[in-house]
Amino acid sequence: MLFSSSTKGKNLKNTRNNKHYREAPAHNTSVWLYGRHAVLAALSNPNRKKQKLFVTAKPDFDTDSVPVQVVNKGQLEQLLPEGAVHQGLALKADALPSLALEDIAFKDKAVVLVLDQVVDPRNIGAILRSAAAFDAAAVVVADAHAPAETGTLAKAACGALEVVPFVRVNNLSRALETLKKKGFWIYGLDGYATATLSEEKLPAKTAFVLGSEGDGMRRLTTKNCDYTIKLPMSDKVESLNVSNAAAIALYEFYRTK
Repeated sequence: MLFSSSTKGKNLKNTRNNKHYREAPAHNTSVWLYGRHAVLAALSNPNRKKQKLFVTAKPDFDTDSVPVQVVNKGQLEQLLPEGAVHQGLALKADALPSLALEDIAFKDKAVVLVLDQVVDPRNIGAILRSAAAFDAAAVVVADAHAPAETGTLAKAACGALEVVPFVRVNNLSRALETLKKKGFWIYGLDGYATATLSEEKLPAKTAFVLGSEGDGMRRLTTKNCDYTIKLPMSDKVESLNVSNAAAIALYEFYRTK
């Protein structure tokens, strides 16, 4: 029901405060990245510390920045999760350095996605890919309610994990207050809202909040939104996948700015 066209609900407005928050939990573990797009993007990212590249054939790209080991397909598959679609490439690397919202220099016109308990790494990856396509300034998740950085997430992101700031925070409500302090207006996507996305004149700094497809945004998250809106859509379906909803919201901001 999260992104349905139901007409029940209301817009919300909240008083803002100026309390300063800084959120940057550390994630310094090693990760396996696999698949051509994910690996090439990681190799091109100066912020990604590379450990070793494993290949099943001589690479057709520059590998000066990383040690390379040639292995057979069976050996490569033993290193990776079962069913990983690796395309003959796998990179062992450090997880990306942690980012805080305070570390990001937002432009005068910017859009941010905030995800409330979206836990499927494929959905997160698809959302990152849309964020890259429509020039989003960041994707923000609650650390305790989001998947870790994994090869599955990176492959679904198709390289976007390396170019879109992926910010993990301890407290999502506090992160929304930080965004407000930076000039953002917060729009929660809710199928029961009265206003639709197409009717809104979005401000130059907009943050879209999306909850899990099953339960939607949590009550406290909704309370911290300035407005709730829904996607204009047919009654033939009840809802959209959260990654599809994110892409539509980002496109609407992108085309009007």
